[in-house]
Amino acid sequence: MKTVKLLLAAGFLLVLFSFAFAIHETQPAETQVPLPGADAAKLYDYLTRQKPYTSWELWPGKGKFYKGSQPHGEFLTTYVNEAALFGIKDGKGVMPESAIIAKENYGTDKKFAALTVMYKIKGYNPTAGNWFWAKYDGSGKVLASGKVEACIACHAKKKGNDYLFSGAMK
Repeated sequence: MKTVKLLLAAGFLLVLFSFAFAIHETQPAETQVPLPGADAAKLYDYLTRQKPYTSWELWPGKGKFYKGSQPHGEFLTTYVNEAALFGIKDGKGVMPESAIIAKENYGTDKKFAALTVMYKIKGYNPTAGNWFWAKYDGSGKVLASGKVEACIACHAKKKGNDYLFSGAMK
């Protein structure tokens, strides 16, 4: 009888473990705090107050202050939210809806100069990967946002990598 109870308990724990593991294998949702829409001011508030991007993971394989290029700066630090991290790791080559990539831009002196953001919004701009673009100066002032032609034109060089320069999606 004890053996049967032990086997049942072990089976139950195995089912629970499998279920818990399966939860982590699905695409995460940004919970508790609703995502902003295509609004640069609300996005900045989300990134700095509601769901601070500095608490997110760094782009895998990239550290802080890696070598950058213009127009972003001499040095970069790139943070990704849970959805973007999932997109990087799942190997499908496309970021999921709600992926946010926040890139700190630094000058040669490693002084913070700007924050540039790519935010994937379903149906926002299908001809440019559904990315909403935003650039903020060091104090959070919106310098550019939305369907920014300069961003789209440059990142179109990486259209096959979902418009991303930071690393391979496949």
